[in-house]
Amino acid sequence: MTFEEHYKKITSLLGEPVRAIMLWHLLDGRAYTAGELALCADTTPQSASNHLLKLLSAGLLAVEKQGRHRYYRLATPEVAYVIESIANLVPPEKQKDRKKRPVLSGHTYARTCYDHLAGKAGVLLTEAMISNGILVADNGTFKVSDIGKTWFSGLDIDVDNLRLMKRSFARPCLDWSERKHHLAGALGAAFLNRMISLQWIRKKQHSREVIITSAGRQKLYELLKVNL
Repeated sequence: MTFEEHYKKITSLLGEPVRAIMLWHLLDGRAYTAGELALCADTTPQSASNHLLKLLSAGLLAVEKQGRHRYYRLATPEVAYVIESIANLVPPEKQKDRKKRPVLSGHTYARTCYDHLAGKAGVLLTEAMISNGILVADNGTFKVSDIGKTWFSGLDIDVDNLRLMKRSFARPCLDWSERKHHLAGALGAAFLNRMISLQWIRKKQHSREVIITSAGRQKLYELLKVNL
């Protein structure tokens, strides 16, 4: 297939109204199920699945299976750049009509996911670790950099010992409320336990929701420059 033929195929995929709306909703960086995307594009689940299959085959989307659900997201930042660029052609007065995301509750803001931190707080901390060079995303897993090893050591977390455990060391876990990844695995569990022992985080009784203390907010800002 020539360059022109590839270009024609991609523009035809982007130009179809249902696919265009689904891609627009994926621009927030979260992952969605086919049913959720069908709802936002006002189409049937079967129709949405057909459209998603075409976008997947063209390499514009990626899919991740978690439990019994399949979550779709934009395959690369380049896809997002293209969608965002198209949105810039919308007249300024019409851009005010963009839908706002709902306000997060305590449970969706910070909770435990098995033995690690999830919710908005978990995602923000993971993203801050990546942007600060502590974690490196690598082919569906996380690696700890030399800087990261020193950083975790400062929290009395021995990265080398965690690698010896009979479980995944550091992996991205898709957050159901944020639809972005937070840190899981032995490292994620150790990080949560350390924050609890330092009283940066407190568990709520009979609930998965956790509370980030004022001391925790201050220390995590000092360490990662993230506002929680």
